[in-house]
Amino acid sequence: MKGASVQTGPAIHERGASYLDLVELNFGFQRQYRRLYPRHGRLESLKPRFWAMVLDAMPDVTIRTPDWLRPMESILEELNEGVIIVDSQLRVVFANEALIRVGGYERGDLQGRTPEGIFPPEDLPYIMKQHETGQRYRRHRHEFYVPRKDGGKVPAIFSARVIQGPDGQEYVLLVVTDISAQKRVEEQLRESNRRLEKRQMEIEAELSLAARVQQSLAPRSLVWNDVAVEAYYSPARTIGGDFGVVLPQGDDLLSLLVCDVSGHGIGSALVANRIYSETLHELERKTGPGMLLRRLHDFVHDRIAPDGFYFTMAAGRFVQRGRRLAFAAAGHPPAMLVSNVGLRLLASQSGILGCLGDTAPSEPADEIDLNSGDRLVLYTDGFIEVFNQSDEMLGVKGLEELVRQSAKRALPEMRQAILDGVAAWRDGPLTDDMSLVIVELR
Repeated sequence: MKGASVQTGPAIHERGASYLDLVELNFGFQRQYRRLYPRHGRLESLKPRFWAMVLDAMPDVTIRTPDWLRPMESILEELNEGVIIVDSQLRVVFANEALIRVGGYERGDLQGRTPEGIFPPEDLPYIMKQHETGQRYRRHRHEFYVPRKDGGKVPAIFSARVIQGPDGQEYVLLVVTDISAQKRVEEQLRESNRRLEKRQMEIEAELSLAARVQQSLAPRSLVWNDVAVEAYYSPARTIGGDFGVVLPQGDDLLSLLVCDVSGHGIGSALVANRIYSETLHELERKTGPGMLLRRLHDFVHDRIAPDGFYFTMAAGRFVQRGRRLAFAAAGHPPAMLVSNVGLRLLASQSGILGCLGDTAPSEPADEIDLNSGDRLVLYTDGFIEVFNQSDEMLGVKGLEELVRQSAKRALPEMRQAILDGVAAWRDGPLTDDMSLVIVELR
């Protein structure tokens, strides 16, 4: 009301109003209203609203702490957690110092108040629902907040229990636990999770790009003169350490190889990519298989040389329209040459590459004459280091049998039969990169 100077709830709080204070306040309110609005008559219709406003905004000093509770007050005041006790009409009969401190109240601010005088109207339905649940089960626990005097909200756990006092009246004992610190930690964790999820998405995008780059290192199927090549590549993870090369150089020669870099994942993929680049450089210079292994070994040992790292390789070069093969391998599973007279294993001439200086390849490549119908199978150890449910490894013998059984099929069907046979043996997911090159002389 314009011009009115009547004290309301907060002013009354400060001086600790009595019943006579309220009567005096009401009369003063009436006098000022009649002076400002003489034609409106008495204020009977506004009395209930006025009293509701005043009573909700101020503590009821007529509500005293029950006598039976007074001997325990000193104990309750020592607790670190907030304690509040309300009577059957939900009026506060006791609030300890910890609770008052959480809410930023003064001593006596909460005395006699009901939820209507503490919480905003929109929260009252929820509060009454929780109270009804507590009455039904005689105890209840839920998460809500303590409204601060300055308008803030303190997140808290309310643990309620219905008790009966020595005076025969029922009361509700509420233990209020401030969980502000917990909520801050939860928000920090949520923020950390948001950052991690964002970073994870970035990593996945980078891995997807890396996988496409890695896939470009896979050997390619093609036909060159009288030679047909069928290839396959699959990493154990998004990216891996295997790569292969099938490189025709005019009608004069066809170079092919498979390489297996130790380990899996990003590190192996990076090293494999670097070796791949150096391999292409050597092949463009028409370096033969034996010298190729020696130069790649020296390059990795001298320029990269990470601890515990190594790689293996099997390389071949076809000349004379594919009728003659120069073959060399180091530390690699034996290649398989299938002909009319049977299956022959082409073993490595030296040990692993890139790790030890004294293991550098020194033997010349094997020279092998081929006939129409002969097939050469190169692969990495992902095809043989495969275990079944009995923990038995497929091994070279197992793969050799799969090659024998499928050697008379068309080249794409042979490749698929080998893949199906390995998958049927394997118990569980893929654990190693897999590269396969099958060559047929027509």
